[in-house]
Amino acid sequence: MVSQNIIIKNASGLHLRPTGMLCNEAIKYQSSVKFRFRNELTNAKSVLSVLGACIKSGDEVEFICEGPDEEEALAAVIALVESGLGE
Repeated sequence: MVSQNIIIKNASGLHLRPTGMLCNEAIKYQSSVKFRFRNELTNAKSVLSVLGACIKSGDEVEFICEGPDEEEALAAVIALVESGLGE
């Protein structure tokens, strides 16, 4: 298991478009890709679950990956979030 904290920079938080990008990236990996926000663990491969977390700009989340390609998965989702998720 690997994990890393990151602050969401998107001005509008994780609304539908950046959530779709995040989920599409997470789905590429065999490992489970989840994040912890306000002590709730959310599946980053599920658009509805991510939207339901109601993450706003400036919120800190901890991405957690576990599985055969966990390090690659974590690096990819962190890089995507740092890039602003297309915004």
